[in-house]
Amino acid sequence: MELVDLKSTQSETQKRMQPQILIADDHSMIRKGLKLNIQLNLGYTDISEASSCTSLMQELVKKRYTHLILDIILSDGSTLEVIPNIRRVYPDLKILVFSMQPAEIYGEALKQYGINYYLSKSTGEDEIGKMLNQFINNEGTTIQKTAHRQIGNPFTSLAPRELEVLHYVLRGTGTKEIADTLNLKMNTVSTMKTRIYEKTNATNIKELLELASLYNVNF
Repeated sequence: MELVDLKSTQSETQKRMQPQILIADDHSMIRKGLKLNIQLNLGYTDISEASSCTSLMQELVKKRYTHLILDIILSDGSTLEVIPNIRRVYPDLKILVFSMQPAEIYGEALKQYGINYYLSKSTGEDEIGKMLNQFINNEGTTIQKTAHRQIGNPFTSLAPRELEVLHYVLRGTGTKEIADTLNLKMNTVSTMKTRIYEKTNATNIKELLELASLYNVNF
């Protein structure tokens, strides 16, 4: 009769049931803090890290993740640039945005990509733990609760692609470089830049930077 190691079998079953989590943030302390929070408070240990859009995409190829926690701005660009591809290739991947970027500006753009979880980095530790638990256990959503439109906020009307371009405009990147980075035509980028200025009522880059600072748009 073949002997079965029940403890080993149970351990393997529990391991398979564990969510496989990827944290993408360009600050190591944020990654370590989230990882420790999840391990200590939720008991999940299968957690990997990425610090850039490039390493994020590389990690997704290596392993079948169930949950992704990411910031909007990473060291090599905005994750808005890679989220459409992530959604196309990994449609079942659950995504939570953990960012200092205002939810009222980015929330609508993210919901277009089927992302309904948004958590501010300024949230208290206990609330972060609660929302992480909801996200990992697929309970409720957070964008609807946090993405209240701020009256007079000129950035809330920007489309997802315009938000991508905005990131580079605020960094002082030229039209050609933006076009090359986002794989767009130069006249398309020029049109989007014009729309950004029109929608925000900014007449020059100085005014646009001042508005970004006023409404906490980081770049």
